[in-house]
Amino acid sequence: MTTTVPSDAIPSAPSSRPTKDHSKAIAELKAQFGDRLSTNLTTRQQHAHTMTWLESQPADAVLVARDKQEVAQAVAICNTHNMPVIAFGIGSSLEGQLNAPYGGLCIDMSEMNEILQVNSEDLTVTVQPGVTREQLNHYLRDTGLFFPIDPGANATIGGMVATRASGTNAVRYGTMKDVVLALEVVTADGKVIKTGSRAKKSAAGYDLTRLIIGSEGTLGVVTEITLKLFGITECVGSGICHFPTVEAACEATMMTIQMCLPIARIELLDTMQVKACNQYSNLTLKEMPTLFVEFHGSTAGVQEQAQIFNDIVEECGGSDFAWDSNEEARKKLWHARHNAYPASRALRPEAQALSTDACVPISRLAECVSETAKDIKEAGMIGPIVGHVGDGNFHVLLLVDTDNPDEVQTAEDLVGRLAKRAIDMDGTCTGEHGIGQGKRKYMAYEHGDAVGVMQAIKHALDPNNILNPGKIWP
Repeated sequence: MTTTVPSDAIPSAPSSRPTKDHSKAIAELKAQFGDRLSTNLTTRQQHAHTMTWLESQPADAVLVARDKQEVAQAVAICNTHNMPVIAFGIGSSLEGQLNAPYGGLCIDMSEMNEILQVNSEDLTVTVQPGVTREQLNHYLRDTGLFFPIDPGANATIGGMVATRASGTNAVRYGTMKDVVLALEVVTADGKVIKTGSRAKKSAAGYDLTRLIIGSEGTLGVVTEITLKLFGITECVGSGICHFPTVEAACEATMMTIQMCLPIARIELLDTMQVKACNQYSNLTLKEMPTLFVEFHGSTAGVQEQAQIFNDIVEECGGSDFAWDSNEEARKKLWHARHNAYPASRALRPEAQALSTDACVPISRLAECVSETAKDIKEAGMIGPIVGHVGDGNFHVLLLVDTDNPDEVQTAEDLVGRLAKRAIDMDGTCTGEHGIGQGKRKYMAYEHGDAVGVMQAIKHALDPNNILNPGKIWP
């Protein structure tokens, strides 16, 4: 691969966007939707916020859509006037996917939040994009079924499709690409198409469903999703164990996966992250590299999994492995894990947070994590590491004084080296955050000439480039 990664890691969004008059489109949208189309600055800013230090860039107007017909009408109007369209779920994106660098219309999908059909016998459910993962699982609580993808934030299902989300359960249940059976999508010209069906497999034509998953709103606006569900197991056991080094924890993870132990969750917290969780969630964990684990199955099966894992922990130099099937204790443990982001922020509340992720083959995990931890320490930065390490994915949250140019540059260089390190290990610069604006510079380094193929698909489906422009491509 001859392409070189740029030295500056974070592409800054333009402070002043290219000016384009969208007044005709806004007037037509206003005539169609009345007061539900807002050009209020506060509303626009609320729909552009992003959980990173990238500058927020609000759209020209915000429409709260109620059904797929309204989405199709709005997109068709925007396409006629070459006005950009950005779909908005709940605002939990991490790489600037919600920004409007060229202005345009933000379509808020939050009121499209109906659970349309549960097919318990087939283990499927069909939902609108504004349904959140917590809402869905609450709805399913009496069926004996659940939706396993858990990225931490209470994201919308539509947003999780857009970013190909995964999370803590991915090691057993996979990512969004594994659980989405079919989509309903509004294309750039305002047509409504369906991809896939409730059948478990198909050999009929191109796999448009997986083309849309992870496209970050650049190929269409998702208006309906059909998902696989899973049965709630008889027993769930959660536990923790400690290790003398991050490398030892990663080695235990690698051995667990290579032995095909059907572990449901295996999460790494480095020493700094454990310290943050102790302070934020009132825990008393030993402040050393720690694995949070969870086992699903029958009571006997969970006990067997826990015993095998205990042997692995001891072989890798770990200690204090303890597990419990008590639901209250389990919820407290995973609540602390899900609060890793605000807990880390609290370590340096005056700083801005730069959350980044990478993913590598499991055989390179220990090397990649340890090199990254060493890099952070040598740079003199605070950057807790936490990861869904069962599938080789980990996150770094750098806390940065954005008023200090030297510190900003140090952080940018760290992110750049992490991206290159992961790609060079035959991994990826992002396992689940997506590209958005934040990681566009790494696309050519990671994909080479395949980027041109992706851009050709984009141009074929969206010739006017109205669907979330300024994202993914350099």
